[in-house]
Amino acid sequence: MLNDRIRSTRIARGLTLQETADALHTSLRNYQKYESGDSSPTLQGIVKLADVLNVPTDFLLGRDVYLQSIGVLVDVSLENPPRHSKGKMGFAVPHGNGASTNNN
Repeated sequence: MLNDRIRSTRIARGLTLQETADALHTSLRNYQKYESGDSSPTLQGIVKLADVLNVPTDFLLGRDVYLQSIGVLVDVSLENPPRHSKGKMGFAVPHGNGASTNNN
């Protein structure tokens, strides 16, 4: 699941494999292993991927139920993944449900 979400999100953002690898400061071959599922990024790598792809880490990890519980719309295709709010490391949570902003 992680590899599918990484690949689909990268394509939706219009990034090449090389551009994404460069942004992660890793080799093209290493990044290709993430997308093929032959290897998984470290925790720090997942956080950096989320930043580069402009999505919550929870989206990459398939935590759709959690995201829905805090009011983040996840009923979208992988061709149009949810985006972080501009200028924030986390994503905004709607007010009124008692939740606070999540800073991944």
